[in-house]
Amino acid sequence: MSIFVLVHGSWHDGSAWQAVVDHIEAKGHLAFAPTITGHGKSVDKIVNHAQCTQSIVDYIVGKDLTDIVLLGHSFAGTIIAKVAEAIPDRIRRLIFFDAFVLNDGESLRDSLPPHLQTLLDELVRESNEQMMVIPFKMWREAFLNDADLELARSSYARLSPQPYQPWIDKLDLKQFYSLPIPKSYLYCTEDNVLPQGEQWGWHPRMSNRLGLFRLVQMPGSHEVMFSNPIGLAEKIIVAGRD
Repeated sequence: MSIFVLVHGSWHDGSAWQAVVDHIEAKGHLAFAPTITGHGKSVDKIVNHAQCTQSIVDYIVGKDLTDIVLLGHSFAGTIIAKVAEAIPDRIRRLIFFDAFVLNDGESLRDSLPPHLQTLLDELVRESNEQMMVIPFKMWREAFLNDADLELARSSYARLSPQPYQPWIDKLDLKQFYSLPIPKSYLYCTEDNVLPQGEQWGWHPRMSNRLGLFRLVQMPGSHEVMFSNPIGLAEKIIVAGRD
């Protein structure tokens, strides 16, 4: 039995994982899906990256979880890296699922191609509240490109505005890059959120920054937890095995 802690990405809360959690637990494992502070509907969105990280540390310590497989999706790749610095002795393996792996000193925004930096800045200006609301067209075409229109609409309704501050905080990752914790990178081959390829893509650009890592791949989009939760759960188990 493994213990999985699944950390969601931007615009989401922990409920995005429910179907995945159900299947992981049906296979005899335990799975938890906390919500990062400042994320979800009707909550205070004025948070920074350190507060986001601390909320996941507090969740893990509060439940006294040990020997865990800690997964971060997308934005949460940066969260699990900082969580690993704070409580390395509680973590058996890290899984970066189509996730950002930043260079030391970078922010999430720094790691985007220029056209996406401009887009995020425009979304923040439109909100007037240091938040980003993802346009449905972008969700439909880039994030959930392997789903029909009905699923795209129902999943979009579950999203909420994303705090911007965690995206512009520059992160000291020197300690993370010194940790001996085993790492996996789980990559969906149809993920089109970042331009595919070596210059800007998730894999191999982000994944190779991990040094020695286990690569697990599957078909699917960036939001495959909605379009194929059973397949994703199976690949998470593979990525997290001993």
